[in-house]
Amino acid sequence: MGMSVGARKGGGRRRGRRGRSAPMSEINVTPMVDVMLVLLIVFMVAAPLLTVGVPIDLPETQAKALNTEAKPITISVTPEGQVYLLEDVVPIEELVARINELAVNGTDERIYVRGDASAGYGTVMQVMGALSGAGYSKIGLITEQVQGQ
Repeated sequence: MGMSVGARKGGGRRRGRRGRSAPMSEINVTPMVDVMLVLLIVFMVAAPLLTVGVPIDLPETQAKALNTEAKPITISVTPEGQVYLLEDVVPIEELVARINELAVNGTDERIYVRGDASAGYGTVMQVMGALSGAGYSKIGLITEQVQGQ
């Protein structure tokens, strides 16, 4: 009986040593939460900067926003009459050829025209006429919604 008591003490000591040097089984999530919060802040700051970079003053309307999944091709017309395809200045004569290069769906591609409120009506109509003449039928005009309604 004396031996069995001694064997328990020795076994307990061995387990105690192994227990102290055993790896910790808990996961520390604090660094992961810190990284996620930093990423959240970065994306919140970067998201508004991902719009088309040509600064123009869009006219206001009461129309509702369209729900689209695919990213459309955007054409901007400045008050000076310059035409931008995405963020590059393009002469109207070369506009259709450049859009044909970008159009994945051919003439079924959705194209948005952003005309400045003080841009000439004729320039915007020249752009839309060139697109329509090339067979593009899904052409939309982008406006700002009227504030306060």
